[in-house]
Amino acid sequence: MTHQVHAFEPPERFVAGTVGPPGDRMFFLQARGGGRVVSVALEKVQVSLLAEKLEELLAEAQRRFGVDVPEAPTSQSDNEPLETPVDEEFRVGTLGLAFDVDTATVVIEAIAAGEQDSDADSDDDTVAGLLDEGDEDDDEVDAGLDRLRVRLTPAAARGFIDRARRVVAAGRPPCPLCGQPLDPRGHLCPRHNGYHR
Repeated sequence: MTHQVHAFEPPERFVAGTVGPPGDRMFFLQARGGGRVVSVALEKVQVSLLAEKLEELLAEAQRRFGVDVPEAPTSQSDNEPLETPVDEEFRVGTLGLAFDVDTATVVIEAIAAGEQDSDADSDDDTVAGLLDEGDEDDDEVDAGLDRLRVRLTPAAARGFIDRARRVVAAGRPPCPLCGQPLDPRGHLCPRHNGYHR
């Protein structure tokens, strides 16, 4: 069975976004370039971990290789919604990160969920942070699975991190007592033995 690699090196636009109301949102990564748009579905925790690990990767690239990494997004923040229609190409099982020293770019790879991903216990294993000195391709890992690959400048990566964090934070506010998301229809807080408040 053949697999598809959707490569955008670089994309015209690469963002995290959602479809649906808070509490019932679906999260997507969407890349646009060369007249095509590719959207892949993933979990909220994966978006949050991707932003966190990407931040760590940029800091490490700056420390080890002296790469100029902007502290804040250099261009105007991308607040536009996802491009429609949002057609899911696949559901992400694994996210990989690498830094290409030769081109001073970040490579993000979203790999489709396979049979081995359905047995995974920990969400922490969904993002692999790699700092590579040029050869970020490992075709033997997850061979046969569809993937989305984007190559970003440090400034574009910083813009992605900023938007991803805003998208994650835009959900339902947490309960001040238990930290679980508040539901507009009512909240069964375990700190109150399940009574509505």
